Formats: sequence, C-alpha cells, structure tokens
Amino acid sequence: MAGKNAKNKFLTYKGKPLVRSGNTIYYGNSYDPYVIMINVVSTKKVGELDVADRVSVQLISTDPDARPHDRIIKKSEKKGLYAAMDVGAVWLDRALSDTK
Repeated sequence: MAGKNAKNKFLTYKGKPLVRSGNTIYYGNSYDPYVIMINVVSTKKVGELDVADRVSVQLISTDPDARPHDRIIKKSEKKGLYAAMDVGAVWLDRALSDTK
C-alpha cells in the first residue's frame, strides 16, 4: 500500500474518515455539517505502549460563520478511546440524519 495513491487514503471507522493530529482525532467528513473531535486527555502505560485513558469527545459544527463556542453541540468525557468513538459515532449519525 506504499503506492502513489496511498497518501490520499484516510483511515476510516464505520465508513467515515479519521484524521489524527497529535492527541486530537477528527471523525467525519469536513464538508458535512458536523464532525466529531476527540482529544486524548491522559494516557496510561500498558506494557510498553501508551494507551488513551481519559478522552474528551465533542460533536462540533463545521459552520464557518458560527462563533467557536457555539460550534460545540455536545461534549462528554469517556474512559478509553473505544467508548469515545462509540458515542461519537452515534452522535454524528444522529446529527447528520437530522439535517437530511
């Protein structure tokens, strides 16, 4: 998968792209009305690996005209990345289905 087209492919979860920047993960298409932003607040050691422990998850609007504070629709803190992805996927699916 190290070909020329590999650079343009995103890792996906339930059919939507995942983009990571440091301890922040964005889930969803940036051209949709909403995306999920996940921040790893703390990590713990499991063997030699650092694993996400406390994770903040937010449903945010992609409306460029909205004030930054008004872009946050829902937020929560979860234990572990899986729980954050699980709730984030539900929030995003519901928000996007309400806009159709």
